[in-house]
Amino acid sequence: MIAAANKIAFKPYIYGGGHGSWKRLGLRLLGLHQLCAARGGTDLGTRDSTEFESYGAPGQGRWITLWANSGHVYMQIAGLWFDTAAQSSSNSNDRWSPIRISPRGGFVERHPTGL
Repeated sequence: MIAAANKIAFKPYIYGGGHGSWKRLGLRLLGLHQLCAARGGTDLGTRDSTEFESYGAPGQGRWITLWANSGHVYMQIAGLWFDTAAQSSSNSNDRWSPIRISPRGGFVERHPTGL
């Protein structure tokens, strides 16, 4: 999943896009998570952020944790944060961050079962 995320970490954010094709010039965050998971062998399926609120198992995962609410999803993979909120000129337009950018409050914590 990390290698897959690295391939798309600098793609531009497209509001409301990203589900149709992984070859798009940009992706929204849900498309990013789904692409990372698909290439990493974990099926996140095609869900919107609200559906991720009941995805997998509750709580923090051993390797992967997603935080979801009705408007946003972000995740932590092996201790690193992957979030569109991290992508800014001050972060070299990278979606990876060593610190949490989006808030913890107001989000449901979920993880892929077994991970």
